[in-house]
Amino acid sequence: MSTFTAELVGTMLLILFGGGVVAGVLLHKSKAFGGGWVVITFAWGLAVAMAAYAVGGVSGAHLNPALTIALASIGNFPWADVPLYILAQVIGAFLGAVLVYFLYLPHWKGTEDPGAKLGVFATMPAIKHPLSNITAEMIGTFALVLGILALGTNEITDGLNPFLVGMLIVVIGMALGGPTGYAINPARDLGPRIAHALLPIPGKGSSGWWYAWVPIVGPIVGGVFGALFFKQIFEGENSIAFWICGVIVLIILIGAQMTIKSAKEDY
Repeated sequence: MSTFTAELVGTMLLILFGGGVVAGVLLHKSKAFGGGWVVITFAWGLAVAMAAYAVGGVSGAHLNPALTIALASIGNFPWADVPLYILAQVIGAFLGAVLVYFLYLPHWKGTEDPGAKLGVFATMPAIKHPLSNITAEMIGTFALVLGILALGTNEITDGLNPFLVGMLIVVIGMALGGPTGYAINPARDLGPRIAHALLPIPGKGSSGWWYAWVPIVGPIVGGVFGALFFKQIFEGENSIAFWICGVIVLIILIGAQMTIKSAKEDY
């Protein structure tokens, strides 16, 4: 199996399991209906672990453009392979979402809320505030990439690392996922959002394209900063890129704070 196929299949499995649990919890007449946030976060963690076990030996199981770009930014992955990995990840995420659609085929018509239907495919913020939403995605992906790299510094029993990464996803979801639904992965959001737009889902409503840029920009910035932070702080490799990225992160944080203060809405 090629690395392209591995990333495609792995990301497809990730969305099949992850999108599948959201569908089970949100769509009416599902036996898992109303399962709640704890069920979703645990299943997403296991989804990441299972997908990583499936293809990690072939491609390294990035399954996430933010992770691929982050690794390339610190020299741990060749830039020449980045476009192919990202393409495979987006296609895989799209296909996984299509499988979820067919899996829950009878349930779409019986679910009236178009927001719940979109939630099966893509993330949307609990409170609409773009800079704050970017901040949440940025911090979540910072924690993801830093956590993955930090785990690699430990002596871990062979075969256990993907499970630990899955547990990292669980704690990110529980602790950091409330504001935006923790996409922390541009492909995880974009591929299924495209599927939502194209599939004949009854009463589906808008695909929320006004928000689609947030789970792309936020994770990439946060992921790159997480990787640079690891190199700077954990390994002591000083780089100008770390300080430039740190300034960008600081500008986003200050911008979010200032726009919240000046907003008319009472959050």
